[in-house]
Amino acid sequence: MLRIAHLYPDEMNIYGDRGNILTLQKRAQWRGIQVEVRAIGRGPSPDLSDVDLIFWGGGQDRDQELVFTDAATHKVESIRGALADGAVVLAVCGGYQLLGEYYVTAEGKQLPGLELVELHTVPGPKRNIGNIVIETRDLGLQPATLVGFENHSGRTYLGPGLTPLGRVLRGAGNNGQDGTEGVAAGNIFGTYLHGSLLPKNPHFADLLLDRALRRRGSVRLQPLDDTVELSAHETIRARVGAAG
Repeated sequence: MLRIAHLYPDEMNIYGDRGNILTLQKRAQWRGIQVEVRAIGRGPSPDLSDVDLIFWGGGQDRDQELVFTDAATHKVESIRGALADGAVVLAVCGGYQLLGEYYVTAEGKQLPGLELVELHTVPGPKRNIGNIVIETRDLGLQPATLVGFENHSGRTYLGPGLTPLGRVLRGAGNNGQDGTEGVAAGNIFGTYLHGSLLPKNPHFADLLLDRALRRRGSVRLQPLDDTVELSAHETIRARVGAAG
């Protein structure tokens, strides 16, 4: 049994982020692994000690402010406990920003993050919109690239010693300045890649599944036919001139 916690599915689900949950669910089920998805909204957090993977996506500015306040008040200890037990976190866009120490809105209001990793986000002068391709580091993915769609004005800066999810080949990434995108810190993964991310990156979806299932013992993921998914991946790479 694979247990997935979907945080703030109503508030943090723009640009098809729910498709990441569907992808994880189906890729597990196609291998005969039962999946339970728990939708967790605002308010006191339920016990997450038996959860294998935690996901949350991006949201509109108003919803994001509500979520930041709620998460810092009600969710952070449960998430920390799950991580300590080997759970995996995937956070996209607004969820990614929430991983860090703080987030500054366009109006200059500073919102507290969960402080799960040492990063922070400040408003940028323009909105970064379009297809993005990154090359991952040290994850052993084949292909090594991830593709997606970014739509954010925030500039995220990683603290010293933190490893980005990848190097930007096309797009803005974390801040449009240092060539980094996302963060990969142990079992915590944050990224600006929407679109949704996992349907076009089945190799990354399987990495998340493999790590999430490790806490339940040795589970070997049988290979799937990813011809269609990787064709979509390669089409985006070629479209933005990042093929190869």
